[in-house]
Amino acid sequence: MLLFVGLGNPTPDSENNRHNVGFKIIDSINKKFNLSKQKPKFKGLLTTGNIADKKIYAIKPLTFMNNSGICIRELIEYFKIDAEDVIVFHDDLDIEFGKIKAKFGGSDAGHNGIASIDKFIGKDYSRVRIGIGKPKGDIEVADYVLQNFDEEEFLSIEKITKNITDSMSILIEKKLDLFSSTVNNK
Repeated sequence: MLLFVGLGNPTPDSENNRHNVGFKIIDSINKKFNLSKQKPKFKGLLTTGNIADKKIYAIKPLTFMNNSGICIRELIEYFKIDAEDVIVFHDDLDIEFGKIKAKFGGSDAGHNGIASIDKFIGKDYSRVRIGIGKPKGDIEVADYVLQNFDEEEFLSIEKITKNITDSMSILIEKKLDLFSSTVNNK
């Protein structure tokens, strides 16, 4: 049993923000693998199903980015999911736009969604970090992550999302280095 978590903010005007790339990944997984219809549960939108004979729960927290851990803790306690079986998809400023890095554990690196999850379940879970690059010019980081992708970036994110879902069998096996390499070389 695995829990996939996509980080983002639940408002309609946030849908195409850089900060919402985790939600886009969960939507893509739900569609590709025909997971159940999203239902509001555990302060998030929850879907369930099977991928490669593995029971999967996938959630988009509705608690807003900075409180994502509240939703995750409720869900893992209810279904008795170990933190080691949680995989979080989120944006990362410190990674070149369009690159993916998957890892187990580590610091929050200033990402408030990850800091919230760390606070509620600890650091022993996997993260799929989607590079959104750093802001250019005088724009503040908080403003940058809440901006929509431009048209070119949006097309790139669509391709990355497809590459991630196409490589899901590797991720489910928690072969994080191989997953990163496979996704980045497609």
